[in-house]
Amino acid sequence: MISHPSRQCTVELQALPSRIGQVRRIVSAQLRYWHMDCLIDRASLGVTELLSNVHRHARPDKTCTVEMELLLDRLKVSVHDHDPRLPVVADAGPLATCGRGLAMVAAMSESWGALPDGDCGKVVWFTLPTPAVTAAPVPVRLPRLNGERPGPRFTEVAPAEHATEGHRPEPAPARSAVPG
Repeated sequence: MISHPSRQCTVELQALPSRIGQVRRIVSAQLRYWHMDCLIDRASLGVTELLSNVHRHARPDKTCTVEMELLLDRLKVSVHDHDPRLPVVADAGPLATCGRGLAMVAAMSESWGALPDGDCGKVVWFTLPTPAVTAAPVPVRLPRLNGERPGPRFTEVAPAEHATEGHRPEPAPARSAVPG
């Protein structure tokens, strides 16, 4: 199930490898829709890591919900699953093939965390700062003096006099817009 309110996106899924790729594409499309293209790489990486953890570790099932919420100054991405065990950042050795996901999420995000979600699950989330919105320029209005009416918008220009009296310019040859 996918819902798209104006500032929130929710996707329910089974955290299987093929579905993780679909969610990554949904995250990218939603961020493009919100004009937050600069967050796509980090948000996709973070959601991939969190869903991979659900796939690898969650019990009793792999059902989860991904939520993206665009707040005033940050994007919040959270993954809810049914496993009440909170994740722990591993100290992976240099040759380890796994165990770096949460450390990577922590390094690339503004903040992250994990919270119990009632008696039957947890929420793991991260935030990314959104780019500053630049204000539109305000048109400058010059003050008017008492009763003064605004002047003309364009300056009127008188036709130029030819320097040589009695000299008439020769007409230019006519040109056709049709070739040939």
